[in-house]
Amino acid sequence: MAELRTEEEQLEAIKRWWKENGTSLIAGVAIAIAGVVGWNTWQSYQDNQAEAASMRYQQLVSLADSDNVDEARGLISEITDQHGRTLYADLARLIDASLAVEEGDLDAARQALEGVIEASDRPYVQGLARLRLARLQVADGEAEAALDTLARDVPASLTAQQADVRGDALRALGRDDEARQAWQEALAVAEQRNQPIYGVQLKLDDLGAEEAML
Repeated sequence: MAELRTEEEQLEAIKRWWKENGTSLIAGVAIAIAGVVGWNTWQSYQDNQAEAASMRYQQLVSLADSDNVDEARGLISEITDQHGRTLYADLARLIDASLAVEEGDLDAARQALEGVIEASDRPYVQGLARLRLARLQVADGEAEAALDTLARDVPASLTAQQADVRGDALRALGRDDEARQAWQEALAVAEQRNQPIYGVQLKLDDLGAEEAML
């Protein structure tokens, strides 16, 4: 009887505990399940978005290569509007700048590149956009502005190109000795990193430089 009473007391204790805590326990389990389902749904959504952005970007590349500028611009807007924080949006803006350069619209090209610098959180892409912006500034007679652009952070992998464009800006300002040093630096860094860099030796030769110091 003592054992039976103990079992009955245990059962009553369990009932009382369930009455006091059962609702919150069920709610906790429900929240946990909802969290797992929600996370899986979000991951699936993200994967679908990434796939859609990739497909749109491939279409954009094809349109840009075939000179369908109007359609390409429409697709650029779609990618940047719907997938604005993705790498594909950054690359779409770079293509937008290239299309503007081909059309001779340097202002539009600069706006597109500035948009990449502001919107992207990818250092390499930002650095690439800065280099292209600096080249446009040199071409547009704004060599001092180009030097300011180049003075900002650029990834180490783009150091040779950064020195090359800095040389272009210095040459445009008539600072030939500094331009020579910048181009020699570009060649040296490119050799150290085993990176091809084209046209720099021709620029040095045009200055009447002797063999570049590597």
